[in-house]
Amino acid sequence: MKELLGSKGSGLAEMARLGLRVPAGFTVSTRCCERYEQSGMDFVRRELWEEVLDGVAFIEKTTKRTVFRSGCSLVAAPPLLLSVRSGAAASMPGQMDTVLNLGMNDECAQACVNAGFDARWVYDSYRRLISMFGDVVEHLPKQDFERALTKAKETNNARYDTELDAEALKLLCGEFKDIYAKHGKVFEQDAMKQLEQSVVAVLESWNTPRAVEYREINRITGLRGTAVNVQQMVFGNINDNSGAGVCFTRNPADGADETYGEYLAQSQGEDVVSGVRTPMGLKAMAESQPKAAEELESVCDALEDDFKDMLDIEFTIEDGELYILQCRVGKRTGTAGVRIATEMFAEGIISKDEALMKVNAQSLEQVLHPVFLLDAASPDYSSKIVASGLPASPGAAVGRIVFSSKEAKEYKSQGKPCILVREETSADDIGGMYAAEGILTARGGMTSHAAVVARGWGKPCVSGCGAISFKNDREIRFGTSDRTYRAGHTISINGATGEVIDAELAVAPSTIDTFLPLKTLMHWADEKRRVEIRANADTPEDAAAAIRNGAKGIGLVRTEHMFFSSTERVHAIREFIIAQDEQAQKVALEKLEKFQYEDFKGILKSAGGFPVTMRLIDPPLHEFLPSREKLREGAANEMSKYIHGKSAHDIIEIAESMREHNPMLGFRGCRLGCVKPRITRMQVHAFCRAAIDLIAEGVPVEPEIMVPLVSTVEEFHNQRDLIWDVIRDLGRENQAPPMRVQVGAMIETPRSALIAGELTRAGASFFSFGTNDLTQMTYGFSRDDSDAFVKPYKDMGILQSDPFEILDTVGVRELISIAAERARAVRPDVELGICGEHGGDPKSLVTIDALDLDYASCSPSRVLVARLAAAQAAVGGAPSKQRKRAARSHASPAA
Repeated sequence: MKELLGSKGSGLAEMARLGLRVPAGFTVSTRCCERYEQSGMDFVRRELWEEVLDGVAFIEKTTKRTVFRSGCSLVAAPPLLLSVRSGAAASMPGQMDTVLNLGMNDECAQACVNAGFDARWVYDSYRRLISMFGDVVEHLPKQDFERALTKAKETNNARYDTELDAEALKLLCGEFKDIYAKHGKVFEQDAMKQLEQSVVAVLESWNTPRAVEYREINRITGLRGTAVNVQQMVFGNINDNSGAGVCFTRNPADGADETYGEYLAQSQGEDVVSGVRTPMGLKAMAESQPKAAEELESVCDALEDDFKDMLDIEFTIEDGELYILQCRVGKRTGTAGVRIATEMFAEGIISKDEALMKVNAQSLEQVLHPVFLLDAASPDYSSKIVASGLPASPGAAVGRIVFSSKEAKEYKSQGKPCILVREETSADDIGGMYAAEGILTARGGMTSHAAVVARGWGKPCVSGCGAISFKNDREIRFGTSDRTYRAGHTISINGATGEVIDAELAVAPSTIDTFLPLKTLMHWADEKRRVEIRANADTPEDAAAAIRNGAKGIGLVRTEHMFFSSTERVHAIREFIIAQDEQAQKVALEKLEKFQYEDFKGILKSAGGFPVTMRLIDPPLHEFLPSREKLREGAANEMSKYIHGKSAHDIIEIAESMREHNPMLGFRGCRLGCVKPRITRMQVHAFCRAAIDLIAEGVPVEPEIMVPLVSTVEEFHNQRDLIWDVIRDLGRENQAPPMRVQVGAMIETPRSALIAGELTRAGASFFSFGTNDLTQMTYGFSRDDSDAFVKPYKDMGILQSDPFEILDTVGVRELISIAAERARAVRPDVELGICGEHGGDPKSLVTIDALDLDYASCSPSRVLVARLAAAQAAVGGAPSKQRKRAARSHASPAA
């Protein structure tokens, strides 16, 4: 039902079925959005409009009210006004459009006043429609209406729009219509034309830049479009006994089992979520609206019991009567998601499998929220607090102040952290919010747009910080201080406490060791999943972090990354590359081996006896050299100081001779090891010596060596023999049998996938699919240059997703399947894994599970994500083939 009616429409239908007080209405399905994109207004007028009119007649009959028509006289009840809201199958808070109070016009407003309805309510509803219709339907500048409203408040000495009286609001309606005239427009007076244009505008909002960007950021694909929900307006602005609010059936920040939300008296729903005023909590609402508050608690219980999930609910109170406008599965932080799932299982609401499926695997990255190293009680922290707001989304963020999405994106592209500071955020800020480290707003509550979006992404957010005053669009002040804070000034925000700190505080990752719900959920995940999770780690620190997060080994050690971690290492690898004689190369490699030995020893020790797969050097050697421009601008002179016997001219000449037209298909991977065997020998010697020394110290190790970019059996033979030679030499040096080391190949080329059986016969004891390169070579897309066309391809429908982000389920999957089948046909116990970036992607793990691979390796920070995603793949996938996995022999073929 959700695919057809959208999240909002299906929620409304379910609430109506449960007998809750839901405003009467109807839903234009997502199929209509699809049809509108194909046929435009022809579809609306020929097919859709007659059904819309039938829907309006249904609302009129149900409510016993009518849409105002010319000549109507109003007696006992106000006219039927309508709301038009979007609602896709996937929740996209604030990204698409809404129009409220449709049906109000000059004649209707006067008729309402003549009939004795409160004039302030009449003109408040009318000015809302004029401005919202102008923004959404006529695309007039929203700031023009905001400026006019601000001027009206200043003229009438009012802080909030609720303090404007009927006469001021009536004048404002006239000023709003003048804005239309200034832009060559006229406000539409016909109610049904208002409705038609609003329905079309909401359908078109599916493809606004902000909605498209939101779907791209959140990887929302495969949807038909948005549904459109047309409903009877209920009026939270009709008198002092009315208002609007948003609540969650459990706390979306930490998952506590408590109704959590906010309420604004004398308001409509958009006021609460837009953040134009800072609302009160539900406890305060209960004091002024006890009957409605009690009923709201009952509604929350009933809906959570029915949906079996934490829900986000919008409600309006009209003269003391509670109406439920919307319910949907609520967005939550990763921490809250884990707690809610485990507690709902403990309460008997859901099963263990349902609890696993309830948590968004991607959100587990948020559980590792950063925290400030300084204690909040420290004078260096407390004395620097300049303002406080609402703790809208937990975590610590440090960055330079920016005031626009454009600035935030620029900072992100430069690798500079920033804090986006706004009066309140809107859907147009979505790109900047995503780029920023944290978000700070002057207005808005815990359910404002900024808060909801930030929690969904796990970004720190402080909202409703009333101490902020904007001097202009580039400067702010906090409180009564005269100090000015300009764009570029560094601040820190604490999303857990709501504090703004005028300092660049040190930040550290949060510990998850004491979060018992996560331990419980991960234990369930590990019981269920069929794919083992390992990590890609290039340093002992990365390896230790991965094992702490539950990795069962290190599936990829990218040895080339070790060469960049210090000046001495960079110098050593460059000496080796530039060296033209054997002795110079030997000296350079001896330097490198010392560094590699220490790194390998640390990684093997951190792995605690789990497998560690060391990949031999993979990239082209020229990547370790400065660019052509830098060499000519002085880098060659600098290199000549530590590369003895080579002038700057010699270095430039050698570097130029190494440049390749297509380096990703050039002299790299095992090709380097075959032509320059000393580098393979050095790496294997350092790795195996580190393992031998740890064994002598009583530390368990399970070393594996992987040959990269294999395309022929002969390449693998060459490198395998070199590896075995080094292992045998080390055994003789230590007067012991050769150490047990598994030797395997990295499958990155289509040809290596096709010859996996022959490689198995050649002695490969395991294969790891390097899906980054395998995707590149299968598609013929350069992963370094594909951004130029992948996004347009997605927009055009040529690609459904970026194949470098989500594993291709056609071509690349078929190659992996062929390789697995051919390798297992030779040796059923051959170990198969994936070590590309896809190993940490939840959607890709569904494919990995279906392929019955042994393990997936991902970055240390995504281990939790991968563990849960693998379990979810097992819960939602086909039954396991129960392939018999024989215990691997740990005897080295070198013996």
